[in-house]
Amino acid sequence: MSRKSEVFVVGGGPAGLSAAIVAAKLGARVLLVDDNPMLGGQLVKQTHRFFGSSARDAGIRGISIAEKLRMEAQAIKKNLVVQLNTSAVGFYGEGEAGILTPERYEKVTYERVIVGTGAVENSLNFENNDLPGIYGAGAVQTLMNVHGIRPGKRILMVGSGNIGLIVSYQLLQAGVEVVGVVEAMPTIGGYLVHASKIRRLGIPIMTGHTIVSANGDLGVTGATLCQLDEKYQRVPNTEFEIICDCICLAVGLSPLIELFQQASCKMVFVPELGGLVPLQDGNMRTSNPRVYVAGDASGIEEATTAILGGRIAGARAFESLHGPSSDAQKIVDDAAGELKSLRSGSTGNRIRWGRERVTQEIASC
Repeated sequence: MSRKSEVFVVGGGPAGLSAAIVAAKLGARVLLVDDNPMLGGQLVKQTHRFFGSSARDAGIRGISIAEKLRMEAQAIKKNLVVQLNTSAVGFYGEGEAGILTPERYEKVTYERVIVGTGAVENSLNFENNDLPGIYGAGAVQTLMNVHGIRPGKRILMVGSGNIGLIVSYQLLQAGVEVVGVVEAMPTIGGYLVHASKIRRLGIPIMTGHTIVSANGDLGVTGATLCQLDEKYQRVPNTEFEIICDCICLAVGLSPLIELFQQASCKMVFVPELGGLVPLQDGNMRTSNPRVYVAGDASGIEEATTAILGGRIAGARAFESLHGPSSDAQKIVDDAAGELKSLRSGSTGNRIRWGRERVTQEIASC
């Protein structure tokens, strides 16, 4: 079978869903595919309230933002076709892609594609890191917040970024004892407000430490930790054991970029954005003029910036097909203004540096 679409959107998370809604509302015929049974991506397991602009869902829980976006998509069925439980498995030639549904393989022909595939959780090398009871933070959120399952009774969190701190608090809310947060850096990686909250509840945050091994035979029964020096080398004779039955790794994300490579998009390694990302301009367009990018696939940030980047990608993809539009320009201007505000200040330095490098690279191509 074959499908045709003006704008083909891969990924139904905050970025892809926002891009599809904008493009469809402006008048483009849009096909959105996602390999999950529900739209919303990471939002469906985020029970915490969001920071940021009051104009962009600050103070609202991620699960509620997902529901809001799903209702918007439902209201524009005329231009937006959603295909769930469907994976985009490759780009072939100019304007052709393959998708795999539970029933069959299909070909999609499109004029523009917006890729919002998100990111994959990073792992960490240590002894016995394949024991049952070791999870990524996203898996822990899915177990608790989507399926109502506690991952364990006593959990060790590795990583003190915002995800590690927020998931630690959510574990406490679910009745799980968090025995500590381990951080290799000499300082906490996430917002102080999150760190202060869990510290007040008795969770120690051990900066300048790392995990040496997971202990146990058939599953996790504990973990051995040690101190690190200023060069992140293990300090001899500082090892100690913590008893736990679960280890959660919150050590960052890497953009999912395979589809961009298949589409012959030029790539660049930008540590500030999480690793290898497609070159992109301020309109979220890659070096392949048919291909746009949004969300964590364009560089690791958070859901609010993914939504805003998706809105820009959807508006610009529409304009590239139908010409300049005052409505599209307003969407872009508003989203760009909010992004500038969210990335301002010292906390946004790394992201700004990364974004500048990506746009400078594509300008020189």
